[in-house]
Amino acid sequence: MPRIVAPSMLSADFGHLDRDTRMVDRSAAEWIHIDVMDGVFVPNISFGFPVLKAIRKASAKCLDVHLMIVEPERYAERFAETGADIVTFHYEATGDVRGCIDRIRRAGARAGISVKPATPVEVLRDILPLVDMVLVMSVEPGFGGQAFIPEALQKIAGVRAMARAQGLDTIIEVDGGISARNAGEIYAAGADVLVAGSSVFGAADPEAEIVRMLGA
Repeated sequence: MPRIVAPSMLSADFGHLDRDTRMVDRSAAEWIHIDVMDGVFVPNISFGFPVLKAIRKASAKCLDVHLMIVEPERYAERFAETGADIVTFHYEATGDVRGCIDRIRRAGARAGISVKPATPVEVLRDILPLVDMVLVMSVEPGFGGQAFIPEALQKIAGVRAMARAQGLDTIIEVDGGISARNAGEIYAAGADVLVAGSSVFGAADPEAEIVRMLGA
């Protein structure tokens, strides 16, 4: 799979969201990452359906929606219906993993599952055949601007090994503390998609930073 960068709109300028969305849309990034937080699963609150709808209108690129909410099965279908191409939820946030995956697929989106830094990737072994993507968190979910947790490299490699053992082409996405400085080693560990927020939107030239990450 080609390398992909997914700029995180959590780090965009909310006062100029249309401008920043259109910048990503004309950049070399193929995906747009949208973090949805409920203030319960993580200690922060972010986007909801109206913002997702506005971003969908401003871009034709893949909308990669990351649900950091409790009971994601209650809202997964609605996010897909509002414009998400991929809906990812947390393993730790629901007691009905398979049901949540089914709801996402029925709504016409691809399904992803994520694990926090403290959760071993082995919990996903039996779930891998059911999802399109695994999102490895390389920071604690909830806030941007954190430093990359080095142990995430081993987790990425672990997911890739499990997928290969099962004959799967699982997409591996990584989120947290990523920039052009460490993108190369993260791709080398087995990642396909890198989520980058502050390193993109905080750069003097965000589009050039995306290109640097892709070529790292």
